[in-house]
Amino acid sequence: MPETETDTGAVAGAGTTGGPAATSGATIQLENLTKSYPGNPNPAVENVSMEIRAGETVIFVGPSGCGKSTTLKMINRLIEPSSGRIRIGDEDVTDIDPVKLRRKIGYAIQSSGLFPHMTVADNIALVPRMVGWSKSRVKDRVEEMLDLVGLDPREFHGRYPRQLSGGQQQRVGVARALAADPPVLLMDEPFGAVDPITRDHLQDELIRLQHELHKTIVFVTHDFDEAIKLGDRIAVLRERSHIAQFDTPEAILTNPTDDFVSGFVGAGAALKRLNLTRVRDVGIADFPTVTVEDPLQSIFNKLRSGPHNELLMLDRRNRPYKWLRRGDLMRARGSLARAGQLVHDTVTRDATLHDALEAVLTDSGGRVAVTGRRGEFIGVVDMKTLMDNVQELLEADRLTAMEHQHELEELRVHQTEQELEGGGGGA
Repeated sequence: MPETETDTGAVAGAGTTGGPAATSGATIQLENLTKSYPGNPNPAVENVSMEIRAGETVIFVGPSGCGKSTTLKMINRLIEPSSGRIRIGDEDVTDIDPVKLRRKIGYAIQSSGLFPHMTVADNIALVPRMVGWSKSRVKDRVEEMLDLVGLDPREFHGRYPRQLSGGQQQRVGVARALAADPPVLLMDEPFGAVDPITRDHLQDELIRLQHELHKTIVFVTHDFDEAIKLGDRIAVLRERSHIAQFDTPEAILTNPTDDFVSGFVGAGAALKRLNLTRVRDVGIADFPTVTVEDPLQSIFNKLRSGPHNELLMLDRRNRPYKWLRRGDLMRARGSLARAGQLVHDTVTRDATLHDALEAVLTDSGGRVAVTGRRGEFIGVVDMKTLMDNVQELLEADRLTAMEHQHELEELRVHQTEQELEGGGGGA
């Protein structure tokens, strides 16, 4: 995820009733942050110091109980630090009213945290109303945020959380966290309770949102693959939130500082680098399409006259619906109801090559449809394109390893020469 424009003074202006200009991210500085609990001789978090740049996404990853969630919650003071300072933008927020502070910081959690007795619109409008936005501005903001997270305002505005799927609830949770336009968004394992496919799509949505909004995001996860996919930088945390390594995903994958970090990287570091490349960075190809409203004869003619042995049928909202082959149409007998293969998986432009490769491997056709914000069809990525990119990554890794080996050889030769010279001088 690329670094973005900054606004180090953003906290002071967040959540006010001024103009509607969007607030970009703010720097976060943690200075010797410590949390101790009575009766426990060891602090839960001990002397954590780090600077998070404005507009970047930083991931806290580490074993269960290492203090990563505690550290996150001290930033918005859901947990009060025992000692140390917290600065957001140019403001020391360690001692200000914690309620006012939290209205300036978005917060998303694993269970979405939506109020069950409130509609989707009322959940999203909660903080903007608290900070005094006008009714018309709140109404416009609710519609804007629903659209931003890929939910049709007309369809979801009046629904209650119980009427939403897990993925839809998480989208509304993110919309609510961003509704008052805070410069900082804290996310505590927000996608941990949904199924793997929904989780991949929610991760893609977050990447797309960050491209548009440029917030400062601090995200907690225990999943290193998720950290690689989402983070500009990753903080690998040991016990008591001691920082083992704080660097870019690529640097951690290629040069872990010690065995503890290597344990988190795990096997197959080269393949994990597939999480660093996005579908939008490779060749998204055109693919012939028809719609569910096209006459059967028209579809048959398109297949027969075109160079492809296959078409993609789109539904009335231009979303991928079925893969149709010539043989399917021959067996259709005047109806497409049972013809073709339903599209079970798609990827977005912000999906990783790992996501795309996984989708292609589970589909017998050797391709996957790429979709936009509302699920609309954009194009396809096929196996050949993905494998070409995998080969390029592996070749780059091979060359890097050779260069590293060469540098080690040169260093050994240099050390041997120095030892010989030292031995000769003492004779």
